[in-house]
Amino acid sequence: MITGIDHIGIAVESLETRIPFYRDVLGMGEPEIEEVAEQKVRVAVFYTPHGRIELLEPTSPESPVAAFLEKKGEGIHHLALGSDAIEAQIAGVQEAGLRMIDATPRDGAGSAKIAFVHPKSTGSVLLEFCRR
Repeated sequence: MITGIDHIGIAVESLETRIPFYRDVLGMGEPEIEEVAEQKVRVAVFYTPHGRIELLEPTSPESPVAAFLEKKGEGIHHLALGSDAIEAQIAGVQEAGLRMIDATPRDGAGSAKIAFVHPKSTGSVLLEFCRR
């Protein structure tokens, strides 16, 4: 079921402003940049041996990341857990009486299938299930 931490998503106002810290100061190399139209974000992905760091820049004021930035400012947006059975994870959360944002998996960055658990069900942590 859960295979580990897939990535940490960090909301940023501007990829161009934040990439140099991760690339140059931390020495994480050049990120892969992708636009995820369904999520209304541009994503810069930095790979590590044990997971990824994803910087999330909204491409529209209607983006959930834009709403997060407006409310909380830049910072950790979500924790993504790898799953080899995302549909079963969703069903388990729902059977436990918890609230999913996504009742069915949808497309995410890097050709992943993703589903978010509502933070009101997880002690204010936005959790994402991610199947690659």
